[in-house]
Amino acid sequence: MRIFKNQLTINLALQGGGAHGAFTWGVLDRLLEEENIEIGWVSATSAGAVNAVALAGGLVNGGRVAARAKLHEVWESVYKSGVPDLLRMNPFLYSLSRSPALTQVASLWSPYDFNPLGFDPLRRILTDAIDFDALRDGSPIQLLIAATDIATGRARLFRNHELTIESVLASACLPTIHHAVEIDGKAYWDGGFSANPDIVTLAGESPVNDTLIVQLNPTAKSGLPTGVREIADHANRLTFNAPLIRDVEIIETAREAVGHFGRFGLRGRLARLVKHRFHHIEAGRYTSSLSPESKIKPDWETFMYLQRAGRLEASKWLDRHRADVGVKSTVDLKARFLDARDEAATQGGEAGGARPRDRIAG
Repeated sequence: MRIFKNQLTINLALQGGGAHGAFTWGVLDRLLEEENIEIGWVSATSAGAVNAVALAGGLVNGGRVAARAKLHEVWESVYKSGVPDLLRMNPFLYSLSRSPALTQVASLWSPYDFNPLGFDPLRRILTDAIDFDALRDGSPIQLLIAATDIATGRARLFRNHELTIESVLASACLPTIHHAVEIDGKAYWDGGFSANPDIVTLAGESPVNDTLIVQLNPTAKSGLPTGVREIADHANRLTFNAPLIRDVEIIETAREAVGHFGRFGLRGRLARLVKHRFHHIEAGRYTSSLSPESKIKPDWETFMYLQRAGRLEASKWLDRHRADVGVKSTVDLKARFLDARDEAATQGGEAGGARPRDRIAG
């Protein structure tokens, strides 16, 4: 391995968000261009988990160039797959698959009704693209892939030695679209219900003391949703942001306790959690302008728009904060995630200018 001056190592925390995960693809693509930045641990959920295994799968078989190629391959395969095979064979459902009506079908019919055999195109994509044997045996990064135990609602973190196609499918299993994924006699749904992503375990266990959070869903969104689709999208945003906000509350509570009682006797996982440095890149200014259906709509134009946006935001973060890695946090977790007024103000500020899509087009 080549050693570069001022070598930096950073963890990644990758949030889920369906097709909006193309933004994270862009972030990773840009980071991989920086040869003095090494990736330590990666905590990831749903679309974040797909990005994580594509990243690791490329690194284990060919380094940075291969990782960038693997990410492109996976997202291109997602686009080409388009819709599950069963929809292609059903003209009525196929006509709905690329329209807002698909979400209405998902809300009215169980996947056990309209997809009784449990077809999932992601299985074939992962089978073709990712060598899970190589990941288990020699991944250069430690992965924490989150899924939700349906029986308990608790997060299950799949680590390198237990990574399989099923663990990634479980992490990305939306119950309105896919059958539950069974692993060792337990059934799992999307990890976004319980850890999106898990930053407490990451910060408490990783030997690397800096974590970059890549957030897809805006923490706050102004305006009162009144339409059926808008209400559903708002409810989903709240549901899938709740685990991340809970983790931030845990971290900030620990820090406040240390502030009151001092660091005397503080050691182990708690000490690492309190002292951990966090950084942040958010897609909200871009994803908030997209329709709710865009999360489940494999549109290449949207993918490339978000991928370019991710690269742009990663470049801006590097320009501003590269020198801070290993030195200090560059995001105030409490203000960013727990003070809704700050986020609402940010969203309102965006409304007055040109749309992000217009600014990065081309």
